[in-house]
Amino acid sequence: MRFRGRRAAAIENDRLRVTVLEGGGHIAEILDKRTGVSPLWIPNWDTIEPGDYDATRHPQYGGGADASLLAGIMGHNLCLDIFGGPSAEEAAAGFPAHGETSVARFTIDARADRLRMETVLSNAQLRVSREIALAADEVRVRERVENLGSTDRPVGWTQHVTLGPPFLVKGGTEFRIPADRSIVYPATFGTADYLEAGAEFTWPDAPRAGGGRIDMRRYSAARASSAYTAHRMNPADDVASFTAFSPEHQLLFSYSWRRIDFPWLGIWEENHSRTTPPWNGHTLACGLEFGVSPFPESRRQMIERGRLFDTPSFRWIPGRTGVEVGYIATLRAQC
Repeated sequence: MRFRGRRAAAIENDRLRVTVLEGGGHIAEILDKRTGVSPLWIPNWDTIEPGDYDATRHPQYGGGADASLLAGIMGHNLCLDIFGGPSAEEAAAGFPAHGETSVARFTIDARADRLRMETVLSNAQLRVSREIALAADEVRVRERVENLGSTDRPVGWTQHVTLGPPFLVKGGTEFRIPADRSIVYPATFGTADYLEAGAEFTWPDAPRAGGGRIDMRRYSAARASSAYTAHRMNPADDVASFTAFSPEHQLLFSYSWRRIDFPWLGIWEENHSRTTPPWNGHTLACGLEFGVSPFPESRRQMIERGRLFDTPSFRWIPGRTGVEVGYIATLRAQC
């Protein structure tokens, strides 16, 4: 099928429809059939197949290491085997932001309410596969990453779930997370940052730059804002999660996973702050990004950081070994 001009496949039941893209493997849509609303972010620019991206022919996506990613991104993006930007040397060699998975071409087999997808990352020597199944108002995902090389490999591995309109509303959409320690990104993150860089805090009361606090349980109502905060999921819990609620649509959207698999959650706020292509000051988005790393950063930075709050900041996949994780997305009407 085609989804917004892209090669895609969909599965559905009487409550939900899930659409995945062949290019990048993005989960582009989790649609509540009753309201016709999907919480996942659709960029405000036209996307293309990432394999078709060419820097000369497609200047509308910017010129950095993230251009090929932005050309095809949508919804829930898998960041692997890095979470963040490449090093200068990796970028010069053509390695994209957030790793190869975001621009890889997947084979997809979709039948009724079940779907299987797979790709091989040639540079990272990893095989990535997902099995997605629907059960009532739940989307159940099993994800496996297999190291095809003979040496142990350190990886970043993050589920970059991004929310957008109409589910995401300034000053309206609400969030809940079970975090025990939190920290603001330790450097300048965007052009409209409003939190104190590097400050530690306890969710949900984040420190404002210049003094005061802000309650992160509701999306910003500011004209423009940018932020990134990292949250350690409570080690006392076996299951970690996030929940987002749209009062306007009376929809509750959540993901849950084993905390030991993904101990970190990052919250990314892009509220009309980025004015360069392809953002052009028009994007309203909120990333709820659960994974093995606290911050988006290069491979070298990830490894050199090692740990934060006595919690690892990356994961090892042993040589010739596969690692499997699971998570559940739930979309439920509250009326």
